[in-house]
Amino acid sequence: MQVLQVQLEIRPDPAEVGRARRWARSRLAGSGIRADEPLAETLTLLVSELATNAVVHTGRPAMLRLLMCGLRDGSIGTVRLEVVDTSACPPTPRCAEGDETDGRGLALVEGLADRWGWSPEGVGKRIWCELDRVAVTGVGAVARGGLAYGVV
Repeated sequence: MQVLQVQLEIRPDPAEVGRARRWARSRLAGSGIRADEPLAETLTLLVSELATNAVVHTGRPAMLRLLMCGLRDGSIGTVRLEVVDTSACPPTPRCAEGDETDGRGLALVEGLADRWGWSPEGVGKRIWCELDRVAVTGVGAVARGGLAYGVV
């Protein structure tokens, strides 16, 4: 299995989140993942959530990494997103109430990623999530984890 790793340093500035999304889209496209694929759309949202958390909650620079794991046929099978920062505070999922404007990011990550977690990293932490690429198998059907289901 071949793994391609790319990374981007993001400054503690909310404007960096948009730059991180554009960077991720560009890297995915360069690896043959179209912008309209579910993986690209979902990963862009996850980049936005994790980059925002790093920028807003740490106030420190962070490193954004994409690791694209290739299959035998040369296509990308799994994409791992990592955000490494220098804050030792663990990620804390919140339960946002009603009209609150924040507190849903980690719930989105948990709901959208195939796997996610975090671990201490030096003086800070690494938050990661993984997405498995969905293969189109026929009209209106996709294969995910060995199962096929219809798209409604």
